[in-house]
Amino acid sequence: MGNALGPAAPRAPRRGQPLGSPGSFDELHRQCKEVFPQQMEGVKLIVTKTLSSHFQVTHTVHMSTLGPSSYHFNATFVGDRQLSPTEVFPTLVGDMDNSGSLNAQVLHLVAERIRTKAVFQTHQAKFVTWQFDGEYRGDDCTATLTLGNPDVLGESVILVAHFLQSVTPRLVLGGEMVYHRRPGEEGAILTLAGKYTALKWVATLNVGYGGAHASYYHRANEQVTAPRVPAPAATSPQASRFPPPQVQVGVELEANTRLQDTTFAFGYQLNLPQANMVFRGLLDSNWSVGGVLEKKLPPLPVTLALGAFLNHWKNRFHCGFSIIVG
Repeated sequence: MGNALGPAAPRAPRRGQPLGSPGSFDELHRQCKEVFPQQMEGVKLIVTKTLSSHFQVTHTVHMSTLGPSSYHFNATFVGDRQLSPTEVFPTLVGDMDNSGSLNAQVLHLVAERIRTKAVFQTHQAKFVTWQFDGEYRGDDCTATLTLGNPDVLGESVILVAHFLQSVTPRLVLGGEMVYHRRPGEEGAILTLAGKYTALKWVATLNVGYGGAHASYYHRANEQVTAPRVPAPAATSPQASRFPPPQVQVGVELEANTRLQDTTFAFGYQLNLPQANMVFRGLLDSNWSVGGVLEKKLPPLPVTLALGAFLNHWKNRFHCGFSIIVG
């Protein structure tokens, strides 16, 4: 029996995959930078105490071998508005050292898509930095305006504008404009940026008048692919319960046209979940090598970190040890 309604109408094309938010301009190279170890020297003790669901304090004692020892007191207050595991509004952070220098930040969500940030920094009794940020996050774009050290009487200011646009679900393009003005000097610098995110790697490039900054991040396979071989009957079933090690690598290239200098760095991170250990290492074009090993001690809330760095060109070596409680 024929179709009385005639041929079926063609299906409507599917909607494209959502582009997603490109994030912040300052975090374009974040994944690559997190692979590299942080410089360590001397002995450091960090104790964190959570007083409530909103309030947390941290005490840091650093006994340095290269400079004077120091003590830092940090207090953090977070509100009830949580947008993601790492974003809670409002957030107030204050850090003061034994010399009286203060570094404070205030983050507030003015509207659903508008975020503000204020940063104040003092050196003993003198103001060094005061900065105000406003950020708009759309469904597929981010726009940020930063006002740094405004001085009406001295006629000086630093103005920074960022814009990022998700062109495709994997490609982000944008730029940065930095304008500075002070008596007898005025100028602006434009930087273009692009970021491509694949399934296991991320490539980012910043190019401007002052130089270029390129980074590449790659997350290796969590388990090496190998032909499947039947396991012996005597093999313990617990052998397959241990998660495999996770390897991440990062490469950075920075070129400064003003200083006529180019640097290259390679870093890697090795996670050993079965041993509760994380190792980060680096090798750069300045003949520097270094590594940091972090070891958690469950069920205690304690993390031990041991780091060593050597610069062959300058013949400098320093190491560090830290204990993190909390």
